[in-house]
Amino acid sequence: MRIAVIHGPNLRRLGKREPEVYGTATLADINSALADLAGEIGAEVESFQSNSEGQILDFIEEASARVDGFLVNPGGLTHTSITLRDGLVGVELPFVEVHLSNTANRERFRKHSYLAPVAEGVIIGFGTESYLLGLRGIVAHIANR
Repeated sequence: MRIAVIHGPNLRRLGKREPEVYGTATLADINSALADLAGEIGAEVESFQSNSEGQILDFIEEASARVDGFLVNPGGLTHTSITLRDGLVGVELPFVEVHLSNTANRERFRKHSYLAPVAEGVIIGFGTESYLLGLRGIVAHIANR
């Protein structure tokens, strides 16, 4: 089973950007933890990060031919991008939305997600563990289909 991991805008700055909100783990740390867990649970992951919505959409379309599902931290696109929502729905593969911080207890604008209603699940607020829980979730969902 192959899962594409999408890290949205500004996530390349993890470890430096607002560590009191997002923690001190870097994107490389998260990708490494995901690869380790994937190996343990019989999956493969391929990670992609972009600050460009168009590049993310291109990646989703291209990767959909070789993956079984997506693990997505859309960053700020969560609250703004109908296009990202439509891109994920359009490839007809399951996905889980994850966030490092608890978006429900942050600014008002962060409480709405365009992706959540069409995601298999949403995991928020557990730091790096959100990604690992999300990977377990999407792999279990696909295995049980």
